[in-house]
Amino acid sequence: MIPAVPGVISADEVRRTAESIAAVQDDDGGIPWPEGHVDAWNHIECLMALTAAGLREPARKGFDWLVRHQRTDGSWPMKLRDGVAVEAGGESNHAAYAAVGVWHDLLVTGDEAFARAMWPMVAGALDFVVGLQTRRGEIVWERDIHGDPASYALLTGCSSVYQGLRCGVALAERLEDPRPEWELAADHLGHVLREHPEAFADKSRFSMDWYYPVLGGAVRGSQAHQRIEDEWDVFVVPGLGIRCVSDQPWVTGAESCELVLALDATGEREKALKLYTDMQHLRHEDGSYWTGWQFVNEKHFPHERSAYTAAAVILAADALSDTTGGSAIFRDAGKHAADRAPTGCGCQRVASI
Repeated sequence: MIPAVPGVISADEVRRTAESIAAVQDDDGGIPWPEGHVDAWNHIECLMALTAAGLREPARKGFDWLVRHQRTDGSWPMKLRDGVAVEAGGESNHAAYAAVGVWHDLLVTGDEAFARAMWPMVAGALDFVVGLQTRRGEIVWERDIHGDPASYALLTGCSSVYQGLRCGVALAERLEDPRPEWELAADHLGHVLREHPEAFADKSRFSMDWYYPVLGGAVRGSQAHQRIEDEWDVFVVPGLGIRCVSDQPWVTGAESCELVLALDATGEREKALKLYTDMQHLRHEDGSYWTGWQFVNEKHFPHERSAYTAAAVILAADALSDTTGGSAIFRDAGKHAADRAPTGCGCQRVASI
């Protein structure tokens, strides 16, 4: 079945949205941004959407792209164009999302043989990620081309990494190859995400830093509800969606749908459905979605339709409709959010690899 949200988006409309993603896929399997580069995180999000919508062939072609372009240290270049690295550093959140993509594929398709074939890729990627964890517990955002780790961590990135580690642990258990070091890393990271905002560079003007700790699963319960409530009026524009940044009159579809997923994960279904309905003004007649809308100038900004926005729309539809076996992947990311702080956390104010 194809995910649909009654009264908002039909199964046929979801199918056309998925086809708009497949239509921009490169011959080698990469799914690029509108300007032409591919990064592993957004590429994987698109593969998840294709899988949820039943477009198995282009999704598997995209997983093959990941295998071919993974480097020996487990990472991917930040940006590739025509298969060539144009920004060569390796981001921790890009690598971690491989686990989310493969676990999602298994939940949706039940194809364990495929998951086993992808397991070496996932294992290499998460080992790369864990190698960037500080003594305090945050995970710095990149390792540069010379092998040097970054000096700081990002809240949004680490929130996504947290989900990647949890999905990796679940996949490891399913494939009977347990990785306790990943679970320990997730425990430490979750604690820092919940209790140590000083561990992260200040990017608070971006809406992603607001909702991603909830979306990735590190923050749940009353803390999650309070976090969403505290900044709701800062970022949510009634009838349109949410701002990408707090100080600009610009709503974006991908961020709006990710907040839908975060709201759904915390049981706020009514709010999630309203926000999902509000952002549909970004839908194009061919099923694709405009990246954003500048609501003072009343123009699409940037003037592009992006595959990653379409992907977020499909994943949100699946969560709201509970259609596929992967529809709860963001809800389930928070199963361990209430765990106690791990022994030996340290909580140093100054991070050190």
